[in-house]
Order: sequence, then structure tokens, then C-alpha cells
Amino acid sequence: MKKLISTVLVFAALALFSLSGTAYAGDVASGAKIFSANCAACHAGGGNVVNAAKTLRKDALERYDMASEEAIINQVTKGKNAMPAFLGRLSDKDIADVAAYVLSKAESGW
Repeated sequence: MKKLISTVLVFAALALFSLSGTAYAGDVASGAKIFSANCAACHAGGGNVVNAAKTLRKDALERYDMASEEAIINQVTKGKNAMPAFLGRLSDKDIADVAAYVLSKAESGW
């Protein structure tokens, strides 16, 4: 009986955590401000003025293996192609906050 109750409690806890929404390591509200000040010139509304195919929309992030905070943090930190590196311009926390913001907006459809 104890095993059955334990199993039910574990499944109940898992169900509660899965319904709570996505948790991000960074602060989405802070990321919105940082994005507006540093990224929106090229990525307004989740777009990309330099390469129209590589947007910040969910499908493009998934297509280009960028649909994780780690991948976005790496891209923002190091830059790539026309994307400048923000290492030294933004703190690690600011970059993590931007990554959380980008993923949250991608999930909601910008």
C-alpha cells in the first residue's frame, strides 16, 4: 500500500511541475529590457534584418539548433557571422536574461 501511495504522489508531483510552465535560468523581464536596448535593432519582433531565414521564431531556432538557453547564450556571447559578440559588453547574467527572453517570446509566437 505504501508503494502505491508513493507512486501516486510521484506522478502527482510530476504532473504539477509539467503544468507550471517553462522555467528559465534567466530573468525574462530583465531580458526584455536588455533585448530592447541591444538586440531589437536587428531582431525586432523576432525577425532578422541581416538574414531573413534566421529569425528568433521557434521554428527557425529549432531548425538551426538554437532552441535552448545554452545555444543562445553561446551565440550572444561569441557572435557568429554578422552577429557581433557581446562578451565584455553585457554581463553573463544579462546574456542569460536575454536568452530566457528570446525563448519565452519564441514559445509565445513573438
